Amino acid sequence: MEEISSNFIHDFIDSEIEAGLNKGVHTRFPPEPNGYLHIGSAKAIWINYTTAKKYGGLFNLRYDDTNPSKEDTEYVDSIYEDLLWLGAEPNGGVYYGSDYFDKCYEYAVKLIKDGKAYVCDLSADEMREYRGTLTEPGKDSPYRNRSVEENLDLFERMKNGEFSDGAKTLRAKIDMSSPNMNMRDPAIYRILHASHHRQGDKWCIYPLYDFAHPIQDAIERITYSLCSLEFENHRVLYDWVINNIGFEKKPVQREFARLNVSYTVMSKRYLRKLVETGLVDGWDDPRMPTICGLRRKGYTPESIFEFIRRTGVSKANSLVATEQLEACLRDELNVTAERRIAILKPLKVTVTNYPEGRKEYFEMTNNPSDPESGTRKVTFSREIYVDRDDFMEDPVPKFFRLKPGGEVRLMSAYIVRCDEIIKDEDGNVTELRCTADLDTGNGSPADGRKVKGTIHWLSADDAEKCTVKLYDKLFTIENTADIPEGKTYDDYLNPESVITLSDCMVEKCAAEAGAGERFQFVRTGYFCKDSKYDKTFNRIVTLRDGSGLKH
Repeated sequence: MEEISSNFIHDFIDSEIEAGLNKGVHTRFPPEPNGYLHIGSAKAIWINYTTAKKYGGLFNLRYDDTNPSKEDTEYVDSIYEDLLWLGAEPNGGVYYGSDYFDKCYEYAVKLIKDGKAYVCDLSADEMREYRGTLTEPGKDSPYRNRSVEENLDLFERMKNGEFSDGAKTLRAKIDMSSPNMNMRDPAIYRILHASHHRQGDKWCIYPLYDFAHPIQDAIERITYSLCSLEFENHRVLYDWVINNIGFEKKPVQREFARLNVSYTVMSKRYLRKLVETGLVDGWDDPRMPTICGLRRKGYTPESIFEFIRRTGVSKANSLVATEQLEACLRDELNVTAERRIAILKPLKVTVTNYPEGRKEYFEMTNNPSDPESGTRKVTFSREIYVDRDDFMEDPVPKFFRLKPGGEVRLMSAYIVRCDEIIKDEDGNVTELRCTADLDTGNGSPADGRKVKGTIHWLSADDAEKCTVKLYDKLFTIENTADIPEGKTYDDYLNPESVITLSDCMVEKCAAEAGAGERFQFVRTGYFCKDSKYDKTFNRIVTLRDGSGLKH
């Protein structure tokens, strides 16, 4: 088994095992199916999955489907697909929180009978008012001292649908003066007349997360409930539920810092808005931080998990540069991606001294980092394409590409000299006429002259039209948590987050590749064949890291 580095969570588990408090490790990933998973979710998956793997334990997928108004089977299916794609197979099983609703109800009745829960008629606003502040204790609800019999009757009538949404809640009876606001008689059940994606109309009351989650963990015999740092102050409530229901096998909650990535939003509510308003091309838009968006863009599971591994596991919140994620993929693709030629801004070149109808083939290396990838033969003919950016009619100093009267090496082929420029009636350059030194196909000029520039090219006989999409950051602000007052995410959407180039040219062998295949387009970047649109390539990442927004 691969070595998994230790972190403070593993140190804690080691201490528990050494003290005889636990013999095995059983973790879980509990997503709410109200949206698609994103790069932040991948960190929670990685931590829980690799922790179980390190100790030879079990890892569960459990859907936290306790809020029917926002959940959908579309999200359920996508979560499972993403988990398997990442390689984090839930060897402990797949579960649904909603399948425990009967047990949650049973345990809520137990708390009522034990005098530890009561039905409250306060509205949400009134509950907030009674709750107090960080410096002032809360006030007891006027319904806090209802009898056990009255609470049991009201709770059953809540279950039977006699009351409207929000009319009543079931609250844990703990301590309204607790310095931890989460312990001030938190609501544990609410009324919600909504059809559930799995349970249908069986229920009109639903347990809240802080009550349902520890119960689910305990039923599944989870040993370590590993969650993000915002649940740290909820831990005491988690333990209260476990202890007062009376579970013998008690899971332990520990928290880690969330993954915050620059130029990225992790709010599923806002990501859903982008999808629903058509500002992006669905949840799998390659600009989205979703797992399916990263997959469609061309990221690999290995690069995503490597990124999370490099960022580490800590309890200190931080902002990780998106360039670090790009670097992980760039490191991988430099070794694994085969090279292909693509001309993003084609400019026709006629090699005037090359015979019409003649073809020959030059060998090009598929991947210099992988000798076993071999070579391929690339067609050369009288008509070729070069990139328009590789030509300047009025060249700047030290411009070593095509220019009037200048010579350049066509990569792995001949040296050519630009003799004539053809323009349309508007003065736009439409074609170059060049002469090839036909003695330089396999080496340097016989007279020893030096040619400094080398450019990529593509024969008209070996070129297929395609569309290329150059993706960049979705937002222009580095830390989306620092948006000034009065501004919203919308104010920082990058208007150039995608640039679409039509009528590009690519090698036929790349054009015929399957969806999801990744290539390095030489001198251009790493690209992936799109899974949604035919003859379209998505830029995954540029060849080199840089700063700022770039194309």
